[in-house]
Amino acid sequence: MRSGNPSLKNGAFEGFKVDRTGRSMTILGTVNKTFILLLLLLATFVYSWNQFAANPNSAMPLILVGGIGGFFVALVTIFVPKISPFTAPVYALLEGLFLGAVSARYELQYGGIVFQAVLLTIAVLLGLLAVYRSGLIKVTHNFRLGVAAATCAIFVVYLISFIGRFFGFQIPHLHEATPLGIAISVIIVIVASLNLVLDFDFIENAAKRRVPKYFEWYGAFGLLITLVWLYLEILRLLSKLRR
Repeated sequence: MRSGNPSLKNGAFEGFKVDRTGRSMTILGTVNKTFILLLLLLATFVYSWNQFAANPNSAMPLILVGGIGGFFVALVTIFVPKISPFTAPVYALLEGLFLGAVSARYELQYGGIVFQAVLLTIAVLLGLLAVYRSGLIKVTHNFRLGVAAATCAIFVVYLISFIGRFFGFQIPHLHEATPLGIAISVIIVIVASLNLVLDFDFIENAAKRRVPKYFEWYGAFGLLITLVWLYLEILRLLSKLRR
């Protein structure tokens, strides 16, 4: 699983003095940084996809470099937000390598599935943004705790599943195309989607507090993590439905 939101999402900007020099974080600046990260991700995504198309055996190194490298860069960024202007682009490039090869594998098995997953991810993003802006979803303390608890629970389940593969143990239904397996994937997609709401809330509140400018990169980084996770979970769900 690609972890949802940065763990410091609700407290990373606590304690910072208000920046009155005009160099503080803005929502527009964060949106621009998000587009930059998406373009970087797309560039390496296309490269990785083409590498897989030319030689499927070359995909595994790209998956390992992108997946493991992206995970460690994400951890560093989460705990040291100040370096996010440098690490967030690196994370986007590495995730592009990972997603490109993984997506090409899914596409080879289920033609058209990647296009469907991309469309659904964009639809969820825009839909939840509209709902958030309308005020229909209130990000309360209990809402944050609930989404965070569900996200951590999913992470633990995936971690146990990953470790279990080395010992011949699999969590029943988690990766299976059974009715229960599909229901589990639907729940995970819902939790990943709700993490987008936390991203929107973080960006809005950080901008209101006029935190340092580099938090634009940190906010964009957090949003990208959630989008990557959501996209992967939608891919898994669609593949189960195809089976």
